[in-house]
Amino acid sequence: MFAWVDLILTWILFLSLFPMAFFWLRHAWRIAVLKDMSGVALRRGVPPANPARFAPYALLINGTAGCAALFVILSVLFGQIAYAHWTAMAGITVWCKLTLDFILRHHAHHRNTTQNRGV
Repeated sequence: MFAWVDLILTWILFLSLFPMAFFWLRHAWRIAVLKDMSGVALRRGVPPANPARFAPYALLINGTAGCAALFVILSVLFGQIAYAHWTAMAGITVWCKLTLDFILRHHAHHRNTTQNRGV
């Protein structure tokens, strides 16, 4: 029974890489090519005062995470990577992307929150 749980979680991880890579690369494309800064460092749906200032960092985070996810997908499909390695790479990619986006978002809005508190 527990082998089925491992198999199901592995498939969920692998299949979830497809939409994640698509959205991350699309976000990087919007920043780099279309110069669309509307999705940069959003916090509660509100962009920072100067989103262009944080756009290079968001481009780096999304581009790197999207390319890493695409590399993992292609490596698994062509059988070029072991199970332990691709699951570790996928997990690290997802967690680093989420953590770095969190840091960027809070750094971009830090000045606004301290002004609102009167500090």
